[in-house]
Amino acid sequence: MKHLFWAAMGALMIMTGCTKSTNNPSELYEGITFTDARMERGVKQAAALWTPEDGSAEEFRAFVDAHYAQTEEERTALFESLSRMMERLNESADMLTVELLKPTQLTNAGEPTDIDWIMSGYDTKAHLMDDLFANKVAFITVLNFPFYTLEEKNTLGEHWTRREWAEARLGDVFTSRIPAQTQAKMTETMAAAENYIADYNICMDRLRTEDGRQLFPDGMKLLSHWNLRDELKVDYSNQEKQEMIYRVMQRIIRQEIPQVVINNAMPLWKPYSNTVENGDAAREPDTRYQKILDIFHAMQQVDAYCPNMPTAIIRNFEGDIEIPAAEVDSLFCALLGSKQVMRVAAQIRTRLGRELRPYDIWYDGFKARSGMDEEALSVETRKRFPDPVSYEKKIASMLTTLGFQKENAEDIARHIVVEPARGSGHAWPCVGHNEPTRLRTRIAPEGMDYKGYNIAVHEMGHNVEEVISLYRMDYYMLHGIPNTGFTETSAFLFQSRDLQLLGYGKQKMDSEAVMDQFWGMYEIMGVSLVDMRMWQWLYAHPEATAAELRDAVLAIAAEVWNTYYEPVLGEKDCVLLAIYSHMVNSPMYLPNYPIGHIVQFQLEQALADKEGLEWAETYERWYRLGRLTPQQWMKQAVNGELSVMPVLQQIP
Repeated sequence: MKHLFWAAMGALMIMTGCTKSTNNPSELYEGITFTDARMERGVKQAAALWTPEDGSAEEFRAFVDAHYAQTEEERTALFESLSRMMERLNESADMLTVELLKPTQLTNAGEPTDIDWIMSGYDTKAHLMDDLFANKVAFITVLNFPFYTLEEKNTLGEHWTRREWAEARLGDVFTSRIPAQTQAKMTETMAAAENYIADYNICMDRLRTEDGRQLFPDGMKLLSHWNLRDELKVDYSNQEKQEMIYRVMQRIIRQEIPQVVINNAMPLWKPYSNTVENGDAAREPDTRYQKILDIFHAMQQVDAYCPNMPTAIIRNFEGDIEIPAAEVDSLFCALLGSKQVMRVAAQIRTRLGRELRPYDIWYDGFKARSGMDEEALSVETRKRFPDPVSYEKKIASMLTTLGFQKENAEDIARHIVVEPARGSGHAWPCVGHNEPTRLRTRIAPEGMDYKGYNIAVHEMGHNVEEVISLYRMDYYMLHGIPNTGFTETSAFLFQSRDLQLLGYGKQKMDSEAVMDQFWGMYEIMGVSLVDMRMWQWLYAHPEATAAELRDAVLAIAAEVWNTYYEPVLGEKDCVLLAIYSHMVNSPMYLPNYPIGHIVQFQLEQALADKEGLEWAETYERWYRLGRLTPQQWMKQAVNGELSVMPVLQQIP
């Protein structure tokens, strides 16, 4: 998982078409002679951002005359200066953010104080945009490197050079003019939701069956939803444990969970009857849904400055993901409603020897490791990785196992720092050449168990992409990937090779692997639809209370379930699809996962006949393409477009 806070704030910093102007833009450029189409586009976009506080119409025309780069030499010098400036500004702000967040995100930074929690919501870039508009740097950028719409990028970009793509990405930077106070409020709200989720643990050893039995080992503490889901996956030899986890998830979603049992190792809790033996059984207030509402209301404040993209939904899909929401919805529904779902479900039913249950959306039996003893794997991983430093030291050798040449692997690894996370773990990207990328992971005192190792390999996939797409990029403004789904693809490519990195040989894309990827898509696409439709509901009901939102989410989750899951997994009106914590602390992030899985399948097909050095060189070529649009990236990578058809065609 790429760090959600950074992903959300990155989307906020580059929001297309956001400004609030009291000018009549056409009056500002009246009388200006446009020497070319680019100048006309730049002047008109700059005028749309210009306010009376920036100067009069005469001052605007004088500004254009003074700052439009007339020659290619002037334009090149300006482009290089602005690129250097953007890198230094991004890098310095990010370094400060990393330091301020350490106490609340890392376990080796001591217990966070009240001040640490307050500062975790501080936006180091809140005033940056205001300052760059005030000193006219933003206007100089817009004037010379104007913004292109998604449609234009997908059509004109077909013939752009790398430099022209980099210029277009520079044109994406200053299309918003959100007041510092509004931006700071968004950062504070996001941080509050992040902190709420990061500390949402269930002490499993304190759970009891109705007849008083303890099912889970002493000391087991699981973060919702990640660890709960992963524990459920490995409990297929004990369905009673699975049923209890399922009941816990339902209590969380419905906001019926007693407040006292959250992150508290004292009370004994019976999830079925929802009773607490030695504590207050009062339910948690609708905090989960209030956090979502808080983010929605902060987004509404941003909406006022975005007439061209007036909702967070549009900005997320057309501005950040760069695939319209309707296309994403259609892509997901094509797989969810396919006949292949029943075929794969029949395979699972046969293997389990029982009718399927709702939590079988997380069936994990197709993976190569499913027939292996996980505890034996954990013994091995604990020995290899007793602490973060030991994992960091082995990154280079793991990369050589995948095919990277030794010198190249060592160069990539030296840019990756491994740190102990308070939450489930994440990758924090590098945004400048003086920064490392950070792999945050949970490691128990006795060492990294297999589940933790599997997650760490996933995060390492992010890290390797982040190093290559910055340190190996020809233009800084192209650093990164088309959208977050594409870095999730890199994480999936690595995670699916976790056993290979332990020395168990190459994992092949056989029928088992195809069904594994398909079932993973089936699960996360439904979760994503619930998230997307929740946001549609929020915009249709902007005055809703937390309780009303809760009821709406339950209804949406039940509707998606009844349409695509109840015929396969049973239990009408099941709300399980609403368990993901991303819905609380990272608005509309979830669709990136299925997009990443779709891309992964298409890339895996391209990698099927490649091993060793050829595999590594192909991977690196892809992630040096940089931040093209998804459509253009896929065309250059695999000569195709994003589609679920490749995986559907492979289901036996």
